Amino acid sequence: MANRTPENDATNVELRDMTQKELFERAKAGQWEAFQALVELLEPRVFRVAYRILQQREDAEDVTQQTFISVMENLEQFRGEAAVSTWVLRIATNHALKLLRRKRVRATVPLETPASSDDDYSTVPHPDFVAQWRDDPADLAQQREVRQLLGETLNELDPKYSLVFVLRDIEGFSTKETADILEITPANTKVRLLRARLQLRERLTRVLGDESTRVRVVMPDDST
Repeated sequence: MANRTPENDATNVELRDMTQKELFERAKAGQWEAFQALVELLEPRVFRVAYRILQQREDAEDVTQQTFISVMENLEQFRGEAAVSTWVLRIATNHALKLLRRKRVRATVPLETPASSDDDYSTVPHPDFVAQWRDDPADLAQQREVRQLLGETLNELDPKYSLVFVLRDIEGFSTKETADILEITPANTKVRLLRARLQLRERLTRVLGDESTRVRVVMPDDST
């Protein structure tokens, strides 16, 4: 362990008061302490996103480590067009998807998750199961079993929808930040988020909904 000195303590205090961009610029200039401070700042969020995608702690830890190795190796590649955290999360998402693809032994979603023909509001399906929940959703969300059910249901979604939901609704990124991380347009992001929310709501409603309040959805007749 390195010996603590007044100079080191002063440097640490100074670094803690810096923004992500300031830390990044110092790290790019070769200040190792600044890079360490940046890692400490962003590591929890990187791990959460990786865990949400992979659902395995050990895998998420591996992706987190690999993410910051990639960041360190590519400091010069950051152009400043997005926030530092957005750029780092994009790297983390790509690493997590690569690992997910290897584990599933087949391609599930391209790294860039490009826009497809179903990223349009006209293709959003109507819900088939609509009913009031038996209990208040806010109360249900605090129950361990329901949180586990949400995680399992999220894993059943197409990754291109679950990724948007994780980044936007769980991690709290803006629509633009989510779009930047996944390298799609904000419009595609909004459609995918709507699809994810509708699919999650319907699947959870089948378990948590009150059958007596179910609404029979009448689909429009395309022949008229």
